Amino acid sequence: MGVKLEILRMFLYLSFPVAVFWVSNQAELFQRHVINRKRQAMAELKQRLRDRKGTDTPGDTEPPGDTAVTPGTHLGTRQ
Repeated sequence: MGVKLEILRMFLYLSFPVAVFWVSNQAELFQRHVINRKRQAMAELKQRLRDRKGTDTPGDTEPPGDTAVTPGTHLGTRQ
């Protein structure tokens, strides 16, 4: 009985990680669950940003001054 139990335990210990790696490397599962969800979330974010941009109030504007980053400058420096 002891040898059979040890063989079963070894099979489970080895097959579980192999099964997890096999499932995680299936491209169509990744496409369906991760990439499509990311595309949907990005579309929703873009739509919210468009809606927000259309309803800006004068208090929501940036402070005066040019804060654009040009090549050779550091972030946050003003020109």
